[in-house]
Amino acid sequence: MKTAIAYAYLGPEGTFTEAALRRLPAYAAHAVLGGPGAEPTRRPYPSVPAALDAVRRGECVTAVVPLENSVKGPVPATMDQLAESGLHITGEVELPVTFALMAPDGTDLDAVREVFSHPHALAQCAAWLDAHLPGARAVPADSTAAAAREVARRPGGGAAAVAAPPAAERYGLRVLATGLGRRGGAVTRFVAVSPARFPPARTSRDRTSLVVTTEDGGPARLAAVLGLFTDRDVAVSRVHAWPTGERLGSYRYFVDVDGHVTHPAVSGALSGLPGAGASARFLGSYPRWPAAPARPVAGRR
Repeated sequence: MKTAIAYAYLGPEGTFTEAALRRLPAYAAHAVLGGPGAEPTRRPYPSVPAALDAVRRGECVTAVVPLENSVKGPVPATMDQLAESGLHITGEVELPVTFALMAPDGTDLDAVREVFSHPHALAQCAAWLDAHLPGARAVPADSTAAAAREVARRPGGGAAAVAAPPAAERYGLRVLATGLGRRGGAVTRFVAVSPARFPPARTSRDRTSLVVTTEDGGPARLAAVLGLFTDRDVAVSRVHAWPTGERLGSYRYFVDVDGHVTHPAVSGALSGLPGAGASARFLGSYPRWPAAPARPVAGRR
């Protein structure tokens, strides 16, 4: 009897993260290789740390968690976890996000007094909420689906949730309004995180993620660090400064570059870090999401 392969994700059921998991190429591959009826198990967890802990304990092979949003930037819980954990990123999914306002049957828009959702969703929908529900109190939740589930438990209480439209059907809610996001085309990037191991095989569309630390913890050496990559024609696609928590002005830098860690241009840049007064912790090399533009790594040998 085959043991079911389990994937963790930020739950509960009906989150954008679950939708991203279903699009993950590795998840689809497991379903195909397992044969008919062998779709991997999806296990929802109440928070990003809980989902990643399930991987650390060996309960799940991979966790899918949100990393950043095109409107509100990095997801703090994920950034904090990646800064400290020994896990590796093994894949990514970029998912357009659209929001709906939903409430139990019998709740009209003018009766809404509280709006539950994930902080990122509340921020993205702030302009709409201010215009249409100026007196409603925003209540943070661990996820958009957790907000919908909580509101479903409060019939007649004047509560509504901002969540993905499918969550309304899943939790028996009525959609009061759609298209709440302040910007059309908003996208959230999700990453698949697995136990540290040798990265997936090199392709023509790879991304390498790093946590870079400079000797003084400040930004002065960052230009030299990034120059190690750009001087070798390696595109730097993302840089985020993240506090170390040690003192004011001390940061780690999350850096994404285009190319696999085994590519000579990428590995050459990494070997030059000590000379630039910096070091890096490898977070993973993995195929870029298909929607990302192809940027072949030329690089000097």
